[in-house]
Amino acid sequence: MPVEHDHSHHEHQHHGDHGGHEQHQPAKASWGMAASATLHCLTGCAIGEVLGMVIGTALGWGNVATIVLAVALAFVFGYALTMRGVLRAGVGFKQALKVALAADTVSILVMEIVDNGVMLVVPGAMEAGLGSWLFWGALAFALAVAFVLTTPVNKWLIGRGSGHAVVHAYHH
Repeated sequence: MPVEHDHSHHEHQHHGDHGGHEQHQPAKASWGMAASATLHCLTGCAIGEVLGMVIGTALGWGNVATIVLAVALAFVFGYALTMRGVLRAGVGFKQALKVALAADTVSILVMEIVDNGVMLVVPGAMEAGLGSWLFWGALAFALAVAFVLTTPVNKWLIGRGSGHAVVHAYHH
């Protein structure tokens, strides 16, 4: 017959306390932190965006094909920049990729929708050649607008413990 034991005299640590595990606790999201995360994202997006626009324009592709390439490359470079830092912290490739996907997907998505939307509404920007001030000016303007509109999104994500807050667990 099973014997019941009285465990009431044992002290149990509160199970909700995960002290020291940053990824479980929402970060205090400052505007500076959000701007920094957005700038990081913008760097990868801008590299991919410019490369995609340059390749698509140079090959004489239409707007849709050029934008698809630019967006795809923006995601690749955005994730690659985040992964580089996480890999440097000693994390394996698969985990680094998961961290990058969790940290940057929403930010890159918002940034790409905004900056490609701006490029489409600036008259003649997509048709302007690579030697044109209109093309480069519109692209710089589009990236600036994307930065301004994506920063509050990143602030909100970091405040919830997601977005770039995920990456901060790997910074020592």
